[in-house]
Amino acid sequence: MGKACRDAERRVLRLLHGHKTRKQLPQIHAHFLRHGLHQSNQVLAHFVSVCWSLNRMGYANRVFRQARNPNMILFNSMIKGYSLCGPFEQSLHLFSSMKSRAIRPDEYTFAPLLKACSNLCELRMGQCVHSQVLRSGFELFGSIQIGIVELCVTCLRMGDAKKMFDEMPHRDVIVWNLLIRGFCKTGNVDMGLSLFRQMSERSIVSWNSMISCLAQSGRDSEALRLFGEMREQGFEPDEATVVTVLPVCARLGVVDVGQWIHSYTDSKGLLQEVVSVGNALVDFYCKSGSLELASSIFKQMPQKDVVSWNVMISGLAFNGKGQHGVELFEEMVDRGTNPNNATFIGVLACCAHAGLVERGRGLFASMSLSHRIKPKLEHYGCMVDILGRSGHMKEAHDLIRSMPIKPNAALWGSLLSSCRTYGDLELAEIALHELINLEPWNSGNYVLLSNIYAEEGRWDKVDKVRVLMREKCVIKGPGRSALGIG
Repeated sequence: MGKACRDAERRVLRLLHGHKTRKQLPQIHAHFLRHGLHQSNQVLAHFVSVCWSLNRMGYANRVFRQARNPNMILFNSMIKGYSLCGPFEQSLHLFSSMKSRAIRPDEYTFAPLLKACSNLCELRMGQCVHSQVLRSGFELFGSIQIGIVELCVTCLRMGDAKKMFDEMPHRDVIVWNLLIRGFCKTGNVDMGLSLFRQMSERSIVSWNSMISCLAQSGRDSEALRLFGEMREQGFEPDEATVVTVLPVCARLGVVDVGQWIHSYTDSKGLLQEVVSVGNALVDFYCKSGSLELASSIFKQMPQKDVVSWNVMISGLAFNGKGQHGVELFEEMVDRGTNPNNATFIGVLACCAHAGLVERGRGLFASMSLSHRIKPKLEHYGCMVDILGRSGHMKEAHDLIRSMPIKPNAALWGSLLSSCRTYGDLELAEIALHELINLEPWNSGNYVLLSNIYAEEGRWDKVDKVRVLMREKCVIKGPGRSALGIG
């Protein structure tokens, strides 16, 4: 390669990795075509790496297919790109092509291949790749060992993952995090916590993973304590921490910690930069009853996604401001944000709380007619609630009967509760019959019907409910009042 060609190659590499120029792929491509560098494997490998960093694997593939003699470095760059961006199976196809050309793989080939198998959850294919690793003598490379641990964790083979982990001479924070997440994912949170306590070095990802695992397992108090410990050890929360901890604060009613997080996100600019942080704060304040603060944050958010609108609409329903929730839904649609399933659950809940029956009917109908959203069980539940609260029990019953999906106990329970409010004994008996078929063990259904009969002075029916409970061996739960049932 002559000096002019080497200089041109260096210029192309500078362009590829320059902050301002790296996104100008067509121009850079044209530049190295002009200088006859389109068969330089070094230039092509760097070009491919920039493509996958920008999620442009289609472009990378077009350039790769023009290479007459791709070498191991170029193949590795393509295999890695597909292992990260997908389609993941393309990494495996390229590996087969590489072998057919008698190009020997190295450790930089195998690590992304294992990553592709993890992304595909392909244990058997991963085992084949591992066999090739062993035959090639690369089994002691750290990146490959991490890849095997990740594959085992992804495929929930925690025994194999722990075995490989224990055999690793050098275990960095990445592999610790992988193993902890794996045990938590399979429900063994105590093992995850034990491993977390054994770590000599932790990253913010380690803390976030463990806090999230505890929160998702219903161990909110422990999650909050761990968050406090994290702060004591000098780790600053990031957006993932905030989004995990704020719902914990809401569930526990720990307003002061939530307010500290709000102040912290403001000082770090997270509230303005990260939509999910704003969403989490709006949700926290809604659930804490501070609707004005929630609304203020929502209005200040520079960007809003559908989740932002959903959280605020549901928050208004939760706080009994159904009319405002419906108005916000209308604003959302006017501004061009398409509602989703969760949006309609929130806005129908608003209609239920505000007694907006006609509006609820219209919104429910618009799901499929205007927004092409097929109603789910939750949406039918909202409509039964809307109709039942307003005394339209027959319409609610007809809706349940006409559903294309099987109604659950919650729907029949909602109808039964409405029947009690409005004294509709006939429908109450129908609802109870369905409930007994769905959950014959639930004493609350019998108690509710008994209370309806008692309020109507139908003591003979109260006795029949008591007999029915005995026949089905149903025991009334402690602390539940039921007239006539002892």
